Amino acid sequence: MALDEERAPSGALQRLPVDYLRDCAFLQGVDAGAMDSLAAAAVHFSLPAGQTLFEAGAPADGLYVVAGGRLAVQDAGGGPWLAHIGRGEVIGESGWLLAQERSARILALRDSELLWIGGEILDRIAAQSPSFCLAIARLCALRLRREHRHERPVAHASIFTIVPNSLEVDIAELATTLVRELAPFGRVELVWDVRATEQTSEWFNAIEEANDFVVYVAHARPSAWTRQCCRQADTLLLTACAGAPPRPWPHLESGRGAPDTMRSELVLLHAESGISGALTPWLSSAPVAQHHHVAGPQDIGRLARLISHRGVGLVLSGGGARGFAHLGVIRALREARIPLDYIGGASIGAIIAAGVAMGWSDEEMRERYRRSFVDTNPVNDYTFPFIALARGHKVSRLLQREFGQTAIEDLRVPFFCVSANLSTGRATEHTAGPVWQALRASVAIPGVLPPVFRGEEVLVDGAAINNLPVDVMHQHQPGFVIGVDVGADSSFTADAAQGEGPPLWRFFSKRHNGQRRINIFQVLMRAGMINSATTAKQQRELADLLLKPTLTNIDLLNWQAFDRAIDLGYDYACRALAQADSVPRIQATQMAKPRANSLAVELTRRLQLLKN
Repeated sequence: MALDEERAPSGALQRLPVDYLRDCAFLQGVDAGAMDSLAAAAVHFSLPAGQTLFEAGAPADGLYVVAGGRLAVQDAGGGPWLAHIGRGEVIGESGWLLAQERSARILALRDSELLWIGGEILDRIAAQSPSFCLAIARLCALRLRREHRHERPVAHASIFTIVPNSLEVDIAELATTLVRELAPFGRVELVWDVRATEQTSEWFNAIEEANDFVVYVAHARPSAWTRQCCRQADTLLLTACAGAPPRPWPHLESGRGAPDTMRSELVLLHAESGISGALTPWLSSAPVAQHHHVAGPQDIGRLARLISHRGVGLVLSGGGARGFAHLGVIRALREARIPLDYIGGASIGAIIAAGVAMGWSDEEMRERYRRSFVDTNPVNDYTFPFIALARGHKVSRLLQREFGQTAIEDLRVPFFCVSANLSTGRATEHTAGPVWQALRASVAIPGVLPPVFRGEEVLVDGAAINNLPVDVMHQHQPGFVIGVDVGADSSFTADAAQGEGPPLWRFFSKRHNGQRRINIFQVLMRAGMINSATTAKQQRELADLLLKPTLTNIDLLNWQAFDRAIDLGYDYACRALAQADSVPRIQATQMAKPRANSLAVELTRRLQLLKN
């Protein structure tokens, strides 16, 4: 659509009530006389985004036809939003038929246009038109069947609004790249003020109905256009420069459409090297559900996948030395061009996952973990076992050496890890604070390493409760979730006779007469994982793809099996991924040519005008 065509006089888009009624699928087949009577009685009005059409318990004064926009339904008791209502759909027919109060709350998600037809007129038309009565009966039967079958509502376009915090934000580059990255997932449209300031809600509705994604670009300063963009959005992308002093977003308050349905996420733009610690001051500028660090096109690709729920989440389990197999799996995933957009884990899986979130290459991870686990024994700072067999100082030093003081919230790739909270008996998710401290809690094997104390909470190894936290990953809704389980399901066996213990002089011997011995470290590690064995099966079933390398002959504390575990994990993952066609992959595509009426040229021009 050419720019001049887009800016056609808005009056050309105005329609009559009868035109809207003819768009309603439920009115198909209604006789002409009844349609004319409905159109003559219809009252056309606008409902801005964020406004309530009616509350549960309100009197039923007729029914409404959605001429344009989108509304949401919420039960009388509150809670989650049950359904969305789009153009051509009807609201309130049950209240009119039963002459009862409204049973749900209806809220406008978009600037919407509606027709209202009063109950008395509906009664009169129903008495005179059997075809109208039949249409209403079919509508009620259809909704009853949908409710009985728990059918999902029809999918609507996802609307994102980029809200720059200042004129220094390069929204032209961000918007154009974001649109390009969203394109593989569906039809996408970029809308800025020069295209839309003279358009009606009918034009906005047409844009949204024609696409799977729409990206609006707001002004950096408070304006009517910014308020309108914010009212249209499902997700606000609050965008700021990492090196700039944090500023509030006061112009958003009056522009928010439906605060309890809209999601805000912070996008922090960095120089290529990134700015450590830049996020924390910005988190106080506005409440956000998620944050994203952007220092290059690959980060915008991850942003596009996560906000559209087309990303890949990777969850790595605990398993002691068997966890080195994760390094081989990660190498295979990267070679298969599978994006790692969100990553988390428990115990040793958390440590490996943190390396990915730090942006380390396969070679760097291999080098770092070799020197921390193979070249030295991380748990040999023994002490009198008042709380644990080891002091834990050595593990803390090793973690600080590798991860420094980097905070979880500063990681380029979103990351979490879990520990077991002995105070509450539940798993604790770590999403903020120094990486090394969260990892220290996640690997605090009960009896082997001292717990981590956080206030009044006592935190130990996450594997004690949830060794494969796929459920936690699903809460972040990345899209496709891969679980990698290297747990000790079959690694803990001994050939010694029941009730038989080794003589003291053979205590440190691994084998005696060909029989494999177990030691107290193995006993404590395995005992710490027993409680999560029941949930492990459930967690595996939650994964969209489960990878479970065969590591039978690798013990929990066999750090010297480092290279062998990596190779086993890599070989297994390569074979499994070759047969996993459903796993999202990044396709190597050529850069698409920009549309003549959009993208960087026009946005850059508009930015220059604002600066002048």
